[in-house]
This record gives sequence, structure tokens and C-alpha cells, in this order.
Amino acid sequence: MPAQPFVSLIESSANPLVKELRRLAQDSNAYRRLGRIWLEGDHLCSAALVRGQRPALAVFSESFWPVASAQYREAAIKNVVIADALWASFSALESPAPMGFVLDWQPAQELWQDAPTVVLDRLQDAGNVGSILRSAAAFGFIQIAAIRGTAALWSPKVLRAGMGAHFALRLVEGLEAQTLAETLRLPLLVTSSHQGQWLHQAQLPWPCAWVMGHEGQGVSGLLEQRATGHIRIAQPGGEESLNVAAAAAICLHASAACAEPMRT
Repeated sequence: MPAQPFVSLIESSANPLVKELRRLAQDSNAYRRLGRIWLEGDHLCSAALVRGQRPALAVFSESFWPVASAQYREAAIKNVVIADALWASFSALESPAPMGFVLDWQPAQELWQDAPTVVLDRLQDAGNVGSILRSAAAFGFIQIAAIRGTAALWSPKVLRAGMGAHFALRLVEGLEAQTLAETLRLPLLVTSSHQGQWLHQAQLPWPCAWVMGHEGQGVSGLLEQRATGHIRIAQPGGEESLNVAAAAAICLHASAACAEPMRT
């Protein structure tokens, strides 16, 4: 029979772990400084386990610990139980979840040159970024390349919006546009509202890299120049533009459809 994970109870707000969890849960860039990420709630924790992640620490509220499933009790080497009175002090959720995982984090250092990729070109909104990660994972893209200035990919808000997609993807942050353009050995596709082929008529290459640009400024000039193709999305309803996350979902789904005959 495997040994039971060690359990400790924390009842003081001055405890170093409570302070660390507060930073991880509320500071978008804390994971970069601390080398750890905080997953709060059943869905994210379950998604991490399904993808083979082993948490460094499992954290439970005092009232939830007695009813926690064996899946979560046995997930980490060490379990920590935190008094209910302290729990809401570090949660970033309006209705705090009663458990979470702490995972060790190390940044991916290099781009894979030939992996189907989504390039995030200075996207600011965490909800957009997380939504695009979900679409990328759903439609067969395996790498996210974030240009410097993009919202922090492992921040709590992006993690929640990503709904577990992080663990299906290789995430590379802090890239310069020039470096990315020189490194990727893939056709580079950018969306455009005024030039290029209509998406529903285009024969999309596979594998490829889609560039999703800043919510207000669009794709940077350098990546526009380096693009293999410009793609327009038909909008018969007459809207001027689409939200970038919606545009990404449409484009990545179209790529997946074009790629299917090549896979089979």
C-alpha cells in the first residue's frame, strides 16, 4: 500500500505558504518570480492530472479536506489544509473553490520550428488569451508563441479562461517578433479586414502558424510583412470586425478542417 501524503494544518495568516498563495492567486506575474503556479478549483486540477501533471502541493480548505476524493488526496507528495477563515484571503474567485494545486513551473526556452503554432502578438486581454488557448488545443495546434507585451500566459485569469488547455500546449513567452519570424519554419498566416483571400475559399497550409494581433492595433508591421498569406473572414451581417478570440476560433477550426485529409 502506498504511503499516505503528509498533511499539515495552517491556521495563521502570517504563514509563508499563505502569503505565497496570495501572490500566486492575485499577481499576474508572480509565477515568473516564484517558479510556481496556482490552480484553483476542481476543473483546472482535474485537467492537470489528466495531462500527467504532478502537483508539488495539494491545498484544501479545512471543511473540504474530510470529503476530498482520493484522486486529489493522493495527487501530491504533500497535502496542506488551511483554516476556512483564511481561505478567502488568498482566493481570486468571487466564490472561492475549496481546493487547489501548486505546480512547479519552468518556462519553455525555445520554439519548436515546425509545430502547428498560434502566435499571440501583444494581446492584452486575459480572457481573449485563455479563449484562444482553448481553441488552439481543440483544433490541433500544439504550440503558443507569445510576443513580448502579451498578457502573462500562466496568470490566474488566463489559466481560468484556458480551462485546462495550458496542459495540452507548449507555451513560449516573451518573444521578439523578429526572432519568431526567423525561427518558425512554417507558413505564417495573418487575419486582415481589407486584403487577402476569403477564409471559406482558401486552401490553408498545414502545418502553419496563425498570428492573432493586438485587440486595438492588430498585427505588428514586421509580422505583416513576413506573412505568407492574408486571410479575411466573411461577415455578411455587416459588422466591422470580430473579437480576436472569436476570429481565432473560426480560423483555427478552418485550419483543422483543411488538415484532416492530410492526417488521414
